[in-house]
Parts: sequence; structure tokens; C-alpha cells
Amino acid sequence: MKRYTPDFPAMMRLCEMNFAQLRRLLPRKDEVGESAVYHVNSASYRLTIVESTRYTSLVEIQQIAPAVSYWSLPTLSVRLYHDALVAEVCAGQQIYRFKARYDYPNKKLHQRDEKHQINQFLADWLRYCLAHGLASAQRNADSSLLDRFQ
Repeated sequence: MKRYTPDFPAMMRLCEMNFAQLRRLLPRKDEVGESAVYHVNSASYRLTIVESTRYTSLVEIQQIAPAVSYWSLPTLSVRLYHDALVAEVCAGQQIYRFKARYDYPNKKLHQRDEKHQINQFLADWLRYCLAHGLASAQRNADSSLLDRFQ
């Protein structure tokens, strides 16, 4: 089996796109503890700024409704690099560090391109939220929309 070689330029394009899209969903203030809630169809997601420094921010994206299992709701941690204008998934669902490449097969059954796949998932999710989502602040302006989500 041919060894997987990460496509660094494609990964950087993906992370640049994620940065641009994620900035549109983040809270207006880049301060620790600030959060924004988005409703997409029947699901709700909270984006919380966990860490904020001059050059980076760490954002936690968590599904808050509906509860999909008794164990946990899906969560991603995304690091934004403000100087490079890229956003990269750094943790998600009990995986706290993604390698650029995994040998296959491996003990934890990671895909060979797991890091690229999780960042592609973030890109797809962001695109979906921007196309179909509704921010909590926006929905407060229209009480009929508010009733729809309660």
C-alpha cells in the first residue's frame, strides 16, 4: 500500500477558508467567555471563545441541542491564527491532537488523513451553518422565529 503524503497547500487553503467562514460566526468581542448560539434546522450550536491572545484564539464549538447520546454532544476545539489567517481543528471527541499522517492500520483506527478530514468536516459544517443557520441575536428580533425554536 502506498504511503499517504499530506497535501500541505490544499490543507492551508482549507484552513484559510475555515478562518474566513468561522470569523463570520464568532461573537463580536474576541474575549474569553464570549459565546454565540446558532440554530440550524432542529440543532443548536454554541461557539465559545476559550482563549484569546494577540495572535491566536481558541474556540470551542459544541452542539447543545438536541442531545444525541447520553455520553456527550459533539464538540470541536478550533485554533485561529490571526497573523496567518488560518483556523485549524486541534481537538474533537476525545482526540486531543491530530497528526498530519497516520500509519494504517493503527490501534485507534484513525484514517490516514484524519487531520484533513476533520478540517474538511469543519468547512462543510461552517458552510451549512452560514447557509441555513440563524443566530440567537437575530432571532430575538422576530418573536415568531423565537417560538419556532422553543
